[in-house]
Amino acid sequence: MVSGPGGVGKGTIVAELVQRDPRLWLSRSWTTRQQRVGEPDSAYEFRTRPEFEQRIADGGFVEWTEFLGHYYGTPVPAPDEGADIVLEIEVDGARQVKALRPDAVLIFVLPPSRDEQERRLRERGDPESNVDARLRKAEDEEPIGRALADHIVVNDALDDTAERMLAIIDQARAQQTA
Repeated sequence: MVSGPGGVGKGTIVAELVQRDPRLWLSRSWTTRQQRVGEPDSAYEFRTRPEFEQRIADGGFVEWTEFLGHYYGTPVPAPDEGADIVLEIEVDGARQVKALRPDAVLIFVLPPSRDEQERRLRERGDPESNVDARLRKAEDEEPIGRALADHIVVNDALDDTAERMLAIIDQARAQQTA
């Protein structure tokens, strides 16, 4: 699992990890929020509120949460045979998954600074009220994420961050086969 507050670069990191390691399979999350300007279609499965609520009722999510009036959730994964599942999720979702699968490896990502996190949120086009809400939420999430995490990585430079995380993944794989 890759988790961390909004604006730390989870999506960018995970895309890089999946590109570099063909054994990784990304479970694409669902959301009911609107797609941001310039956001790729592959960022989420953009769904209606009734579709999302039906999937909840059907037990089709490993984890889900509501934030800023929108649902976010991870569908029950169906990866390719032999693939390692990557979940890109918020802290609340990571807590839910850890409760179900304590053996799941959680890499908690932090920004190099709160100012940089704020810059990233604004750069990706979050409305001003969401930027403030996400920064406040980050203050609450960080201690929880640090406590849950198996590893903590500061996303200061994408290439370095991806290399550190791939080393963590390789280490986890080696421990599973030992």
